[in-house]
Amino acid sequence: MNSETVLSYFKEITAIPRESGHEEHIIAYLQEFAAKHNLECKTDEAGNVLIVKEAAPGYENVPVIVLQSHSDMVCEKNEGVEHDFAKDPIRYIIKDGWMIAPDTTLGADCGIGVAAQMAVLVSDVPCGKIECLFTTAEETGLDGAMALQPGFFSGKVLLNLDSEDEGEIFVGCAGGLDTTAEFHYKEEAVQDGFETETVFVKDAMGGHSGDDINKGRANAVQLLGRFLYSCLDLDWQLVTIDGGNKRNAIAREAKAVIAAEPDTLDIINERMEAFAADVAEEYGAIETELKVGYGEADPADKAIDEMTAWNLLTALCAAPHGVLAMSQEIENFVETSTNLASVKMTEPGVIRIGSSQRSCVTAARRAAAAKMEACFVLAGAIVKHEGEYPGWAPAAESPIRDACVASYVKLFGVEPKVKAIHAGLECGLFTEKFPGLDMVSFGPTLRGVHAPGERLDLASLDKFVALLNDVIVNFR
Repeated sequence: MNSETVLSYFKEITAIPRESGHEEHIIAYLQEFAAKHNLECKTDEAGNVLIVKEAAPGYENVPVIVLQSHSDMVCEKNEGVEHDFAKDPIRYIIKDGWMIAPDTTLGADCGIGVAAQMAVLVSDVPCGKIECLFTTAEETGLDGAMALQPGFFSGKVLLNLDSEDEGEIFVGCAGGLDTTAEFHYKEEAVQDGFETETVFVKDAMGGHSGDDINKGRANAVQLLGRFLYSCLDLDWQLVTIDGGNKRNAIAREAKAVIAAEPDTLDIINERMEAFAADVAEEYGAIETELKVGYGEADPADKAIDEMTAWNLLTALCAAPHGVLAMSQEIENFVETSTNLASVKMTEPGVIRIGSSQRSCVTAARRAAAAKMEACFVLAGAIVKHEGEYPGWAPAAESPIRDACVASYVKLFGVEPKVKAIHAGLECGLFTEKFPGLDMVSFGPTLRGVHAPGERLDLASLDKFVALLNDVIVNFR
């Protein structure tokens, strides 16, 4: 097994639609792959696929190893980019040692793990029995992992291939909880003499709401809410508002259409220019492409009622976002955070605000969700929580962790970092569903995950594949 084979499979995967909740094409691809290579394969009602490679002669008594990745991906694209994730292949380039999707997400999270599993399944490396588990809808709530039934796989050792920093072996992760706030509004007529314009925040870096939450990146929804709140002393109307997309991605873009008399719009635009200067001062060292401004909008005759608009913008300005607490036990490790992910008007009369809270401490995670709830309840919204999943606590003893560390030292002459991750991994659910499972997570280096421009470091792929190969061959 080598990295060229893994990369070849991943290139095939980039042509297969596999947005979370719509994994039917990648499921069929995996089933056809198993049939082509005469491998045992089964699929459960949630779309989870298990493909089995039997032990090589003489390795029948070696512990069974489960290799696990999720088959879905986050589908994000830059504004104005023509790309249909339901049918179009991901467009990527190879540049300066990186595989990059310039205008969309690449799907290396976790497509590169899927590709590595496929390469193992067809390899001739001498090893024990390998069970390759491909789970569904990880990005939208770990649905596939939640639906797994006891006995779907038999191994007691699991390698999760869903990490994004080569040289780091993960032995714990945060749990998560989603919070949704709903405002119900009435339409009111746009006042006579009012004209419309768009105010926007765009081209922020975005990123993964777990891995990147501590990097000080701008949240477009938060910034737009903050600006519009600063204008509530003026006479204007909120026509529409839209920002962010996925709960597990930091919002990169947000915009609103407003209506006011021309003189009032002039004042708002002056304030926006001053606000843009403030934002540049705050984020200029990080957000080199961030744009804050205003532009034309189509005429409108209806707007959101004044009270709902006031409540919404007050709540968006007040809502927490970012790191809430650092770990007292692990140096430089985020313990608790919240992501103000999106504001959407997807159906008449309803505005939904999506957010997610993460923590490796259950009580802290629920307290963060309560903080978000309190903010929006005070503003008159209806709030619900859903999709909670547990964290994964590091084990005191772990043979597979020790084996991975030993292999890394042998191969590369340095100690890997053994740490926990603030992002959510399916391992937390596996600890509940399959007690006694010995697990680690590792992968190649990915950057810009969950945002356009996502990229894979090809040199790190070589090291990832070498480590995976050495572990499955030598673990006893």
